[in-house]
Amino acid sequence: MLKIVRREECRNIIGEQITNREKAILVSLDISQDAQNDEDISMEELCLLTETAGGEVIGMVRQKSDKMNPTYFIGKGKAEELKIAKEEMEAGLVIFDHELSPTQIRNLENLVGGKIIDRTALILDIFAQRALSREGRLQVELAQLSYLLPRLTGRRAYLSRLGAGIGTRGPGETQLEIDRRRIKQRIAVLRKEIKQVKKHRRLHRESRKEKGFSIIPLVGYTNAGKSTLLNVLTGAQVFTEDKLFATLDPTVRYLNNEEGKKILLTDTVGFIRNLPRQLMDAFSATLEEIREGDLLLHVVDISRNDFRELIASVEETLQSLAMTNKPRIFVFTKMDLLPVSELHSIKEKIEREYTPSIFVSAETGENIRDLQEMINKTLAPNTVCLKLFIPYDKWPSFSFLYANGKVLKVAFNGEYAIADVEISELYVNRLLPFTREKERGVEEGRDEEKN
Repeated sequence: MLKIVRREECRNIIGEQITNREKAILVSLDISQDAQNDEDISMEELCLLTETAGGEVIGMVRQKSDKMNPTYFIGKGKAEELKIAKEEMEAGLVIFDHELSPTQIRNLENLVGGKIIDRTALILDIFAQRALSREGRLQVELAQLSYLLPRLTGRRAYLSRLGAGIGTRGPGETQLEIDRRRIKQRIAVLRKEIKQVKKHRRLHRESRKEKGFSIIPLVGYTNAGKSTLLNVLTGAQVFTEDKLFATLDPTVRYLNNEEGKKILLTDTVGFIRNLPRQLMDAFSATLEEIREGDLLLHVVDISRNDFRELIASVEETLQSLAMTNKPRIFVFTKMDLLPVSELHSIKEKIEREYTPSIFVSAETGENIRDLQEMINKTLAPNTVCLKLFIPYDKWPSFSFLYANGKVLKVAFNGEYAIADVEISELYVNRLLPFTREKERGVEEGRDEEKN
């Protein structure tokens, strides 16, 4: 079955008047075993992605089938119906809500005509528009070239005709026309530059740790309200917009708190269903900010009916980044958008389901102070006692130990300063090289001297 949704129904999803932007038809394949509700949500999201990229959704084509067609993704007959619909609606762009193979794209271009892109290309295009920093541009270009590389064959003539619009931004027209060998060379260069970015970020993180800062990344689904929450907590003026991927480049701000703790909040790129693997690979430098955090604030838009599915999607992404054991607080934002009666009926249940959690409103400031107290309490570390054997020419300095812990006793010998310290368990891994192994080495040396 082929379902065509006209522009009047698309308005209900997008909530805007139709403009003169690039006209697009969205295509989805409903596999029989997939949940209908999930497919509806995915198509709504594709509408918002298209709008964010600057497109105008004028229709949707949905097909139900037991399996995917390897040639056209949808059946050939349905592809021919799509061609007719495209011509009737005068659309220049067709966007599939699934990743297409290079062969499927070529076949659809030959049969349907015009530009055919998939969900991955659409997201990459949005990132190309949103990347402002040099680091962001490097990562987006790497992701786009990695996506483009297997799709070069048979597409050069078509790519040479592209002037502008959704799916064509990023590396640029000349980059799209270069051969496979030169693209591989460019990818190698980008990876080297991103490796330097990783090193630079790692040095910054180490410097912050040495100064006693706790790092708290804000993670969550795109457009959950992370940047707005960051602004309320820190007094910053980070750019916010009610669109997907309003934040791309990570932003770090100092959190003022009454207990005097040194805390830095990091606003990170939002996650999304089926986040393209090219972006996961290219944005590894940015995602390391999340991996190295001491505590995660998982920000959730409680006003969305599908918030549980969004939480599961973010948690799945965190699992792929090996961060399932990272301590976190679930922060349910936009509570002011819910009726009071509905909020009371779900609040207790959700707080039991997601622990620890808190409901806040960045718009009204409700429970923001409670969130700050919860952060301080969660970060309150257990302390441990260590005996450190520190060579005189090695880190850490005693100023670090006095600043971040309590020095109980100090003794000196020919090779080491021997210190008994009480310090946060957050620093144990950094100090381990100066504890047991060194202690055994010193004791063995003393035994040899006695013999």
